[in-house]
Amino acid sequence: MTITSFIPPHRTLMGPGPSDIYPQVLQALSRPTVGHLDPLFIGMMDELKQLLQYAFQTQNPFTIAVSAPGSAGMEACFVNLVEPGDKVLVCRNGVFGERMRENVERCGGIAVVVDNEWGTPVSPELVEQALQDNPDINIVAFVHAETSTGALSDAKTLAEIARKHDCLTIVDAVTSLGGVPLLVDEWQLDAVYSGSQKCLSCTPGLSPLTFSQKAIDKIQQRKTKVQSWFLDQSLVLGYWSGEGKRSYHHTAPVNSLYALHEALVLLHNEGLENAWQRHRNAHEELKAGLEKLGIQFVVEEASRLPQLNAVYIPNGVNDAEVRNELLQRYNLEIGAGLGALAGKAWRIGLMGYGARSENVALCLKALETTLK
Repeated sequence: MTITSFIPPHRTLMGPGPSDIYPQVLQALSRPTVGHLDPLFIGMMDELKQLLQYAFQTQNPFTIAVSAPGSAGMEACFVNLVEPGDKVLVCRNGVFGERMRENVERCGGIAVVVDNEWGTPVSPELVEQALQDNPDINIVAFVHAETSTGALSDAKTLAEIARKHDCLTIVDAVTSLGGVPLLVDEWQLDAVYSGSQKCLSCTPGLSPLTFSQKAIDKIQQRKTKVQSWFLDQSLVLGYWSGEGKRSYHHTAPVNSLYALHEALVLLHNEGLENAWQRHRNAHEELKAGLEKLGIQFVVEEASRLPQLNAVYIPNGVNDAEVRNELLQRYNLEIGAGLGALAGKAWRIGLMGYGARSENVALCLKALETTLK
């Protein structure tokens, strides 16, 4: 058997992630590797923290990139903040709300679930009622941008309700960071995690994370050890801290962090508001074209994510055949539906570098031709 180098084709990635990667970010990956305790690398990490603070719109000192994908960022929030017996309100309106419930229970916590119909945002009224009915809940967990449906929830209002009931918030911002407004300090969110491969247009494998002082206080007041050594953020703090000597925790993914630094420099140079508007503009172009093809959205317009467009598959159309044709003929990837939407919907991503008019035009033309 002869195995040669793997050379992938150049795809246009318009699924739920990963997204198209900026050329500058790919170039950053190829820079010389240095040690993860090298003074120059530590200086870059300090810049990375500042850039992440800008992206999250926070001054939280504990703002880092977990050396693993967004799912690890999610788990880092739960294993650090949930102790055995803690009661957590989990807002479930798609696949990733269900994963939050799984995390609560694996931490020994008690999950109180508020269910919302797939394709709709989390209902503030249901959250309010659940907290009134369960005064011993101390954490509210919800997905800001539900990747499985394309629904955007009102994080500001949900956080206000949580604070009124003296609860911390854990927020999934995997698909929202860099694509729609996410104001961590202004909305007083406590534990927020994201992913490098969505609207930041970086390589998969890193999870931006920020903890408020209230979240740090809860971690420091734990009565039990964090069940995961690797994700125990009290141990990681000594590596990411800018004060004094850096302690060794793990070998950081040096080149991947170069890439994230580059992606965040590009976001900073563009400006958050401009990035949000670019995603909105691309969505409007896609929406106009899909409407001409008679394709309908899953989510009502007021709660629709511009960067993750879930649309119903037209009647009589074979889901897998269309997606395979787009991939083979146009090198274009769009996503299948998940969970309750499997076989019923496509997910079309317009994230980061992929939120461009040429991508929208390719997708619309490819769909039109294939559906005919």
